[in-house]
Amino acid sequence: MSSTYVHYSTPSSLPSDYAVLSRYAAARGISPDQPEGGPTSNDTFSDTAEDANDMPSSEEAPLVTNKRARRSSFPTAYVTPFNPTSMGPLPDKTGHRSGPAAPALSENTPLLAPLVPRILEEVDGEDLNPESGARPNVVWEEIRILTKYALPVCGTHLLEYSLVVASVISIGHLSTTALAASTLGSMTASVSGYSIMQGFASALDTMLPSAWTSTQPQLVGLWSQRMAVVSAACLFPILLIWFNSESILLGLKQEPEVASLAATYLKWASLGLPAYAFNGISRRYFQSQGLFAVPTRIIMCIAPVNALLNWILVWGPEPVRLGFIGAPIATAISFNLISLCSVIYGVWFIPHTAWHPICRRSFTSLGVLVQLGLAGVGQTASEWWSWELVGLAASMLGPIQLATQSVLLVSASTTFQAPFALGVATSVRIGNLLGEENALRTGYVVKAAMLMALAVGCIWSTMFMIFRHSWAHLFNDDSSVVSMVAFILPIVALFQVFDGLGAVTAGILRAEGKQFTGALLNLSAYYVIGIPFGLWLAFSKNADLMGLWVGLTVALVYESLVSSWICLRTDWTYEVEKVRRRLAAEQKAGAREDAEAAARHAR
Repeated sequence: MSSTYVHYSTPSSLPSDYAVLSRYAAARGISPDQPEGGPTSNDTFSDTAEDANDMPSSEEAPLVTNKRARRSSFPTAYVTPFNPTSMGPLPDKTGHRSGPAAPALSENTPLLAPLVPRILEEVDGEDLNPESGARPNVVWEEIRILTKYALPVCGTHLLEYSLVVASVISIGHLSTTALAASTLGSMTASVSGYSIMQGFASALDTMLPSAWTSTQPQLVGLWSQRMAVVSAACLFPILLIWFNSESILLGLKQEPEVASLAATYLKWASLGLPAYAFNGISRRYFQSQGLFAVPTRIIMCIAPVNALLNWILVWGPEPVRLGFIGAPIATAISFNLISLCSVIYGVWFIPHTAWHPICRRSFTSLGVLVQLGLAGVGQTASEWWSWELVGLAASMLGPIQLATQSVLLVSASTTFQAPFALGVATSVRIGNLLGEENALRTGYVVKAAMLMALAVGCIWSTMFMIFRHSWAHLFNDDSSVVSMVAFILPIVALFQVFDGLGAVTAGILRAEGKQFTGALLNLSAYYVIGIPFGLWLAFSKNADLMGLWVGLTVALVYESLVSSWICLRTDWTYEVEKVRRRLAAEQKAGAREDAEAAARHAR
């Protein structure tokens, strides 16, 4: 895979994230038959319409019963009732909602509402009084929660890195031409395929976590199905590019032999592209429910299989040895195995509370996902593509600079996994709180996540500064490379602080549905400020590779500071209201479909 794919990717092939209510129950040693003061399955709660303007007519508001069968796999002690009547500007003793006050009850209000499954954190029911001023204990509570969420995510991404390493090592020992072709092929795959699929899948970061903790957790499955439809449509133009890549690469003045091998690489890698797209959806399907450990377990099983497949298919016995094409085939098989494991886990090992039956609604409201997805492509792909441009510029400076760039980028890619995992955890936590309509605590989550990002960045910066004169020896013993790495590492150390902060704020923006804002920030940061400035320093001012990294650092300083300002000024009460309106619209659409189905059945 290309360096860019390593640094700025969230490969769905290796889901990232998870921990269930049932495991939470087991960890606390509480029997499902002995509720911990929670409501029993026979309790009922009143509910209101999501918005006074969206209230159904009296004909559309029949009495409904608690749909216990759909959530029967959850112990009642870990199912918290959704009680909008307790929601107001300030939470009370019976609830912790902090969104706008709900409308008054009327004759149109359904009498009974279903129980709500959720990611249960003990602190969520705490009474947060905004008049009490700063609450450092709340920030520490959120730091502990985010750490718990982020650790398995980080483990997943580090294990995922092993898939990249296995492919590079297996091909790298064939020949220099083979290594160049695999690099070109994987770079093309990242730019034209993987980054696009990841960008579209990022729309689910907005939709799924808030749906899971709402009164309609089955919307998690519905939105996942809709994204599968959108992703399937995106596959066709991507595959068209991949299967015609040789002529495209020749048009870009690549060497004929390298272009031919790269095109072959892409054709075989296409076998794993549908699975890659599916994994991006399944990963978010799991993580929205708090199942952060699931992908870690899956990748722990698949990573050694991938390494074995690379050895067998590239270097194995004659009957099964395929040589160059063995590496992309091994990667494709690994992606498909991860998809298969995800399906098995989702069908047989977790409750189906989040699932929605496949129906006509699975093909509706696709425009919302396309709009968010296109903005997500701008947010995600702009970073991936910028690193490819920097790598191309480094190759023009000479072999020593290119080798140094490889060392620096692999180093930054590895350290980036921690703040990126924190960004994923923050996105899930904020989405869940928005679904619970807990606006007050969401503000504390933002502050806690930013503090953690700064702390992690400072740790990595300190490490680079302490070992900067010996760091390059981990990768290369060439004295010129070692000295150049030591010369540039201080700016890379500064880079860590803002890179981590940017990763976390990007997760916050995704949780809010502000992918378009993130895309504008990235595009302006990299293509208007950072890269032009870096190229000017590198080639006009003879700053060489140092100039490129100064430009990248300037871009990240701008992007992280502006995005932090946006996140800190967010009106979370308004964000809660946005979620309420979205859920109300889905509820009305579901009611219409049920009525139509009942009418068809009656006829």
